[in-house]
Amino acid sequence: MPVVFRWEGLRFHFFSSEGDPLEPVHIHVAQAGMDAKFWLYPEVRLAYNRGYDARMIRRLQDVVEAHRDIIERAWNEHFSA
Repeated sequence: MPVVFRWEGLRFHFFSSEGDPLEPVHIHVAQAGMDAKFWLYPEVRLAYNRGYDARMIRRLQDVVEAHRDIIERAWNEHFSA
C-alpha cells in the first residue's frame, strides 16, 4: 500500500492491486476506521465515503485537488514499474 503523503494525521494512499484491469487514477484517504476514495479525473470527485462528515469530505477534496499532480506522479511511477 503506497502512502503518497500524510496530512493532519490522515493517510493518502492507494493499493498495489487496484483492479484488473487497473482502475483509473484515484486516492484513498484513511484514518482510525474511516475511509474515503476520490477519483482524480476528469475532476476530483468522491467515489465513496465511510465515516467522514460532509465538512471533512469538502476539506479532503480540496487537499486532493491541491496534490493531484503528486498523486498522479506517484500512481504512474508505481504502476509503470
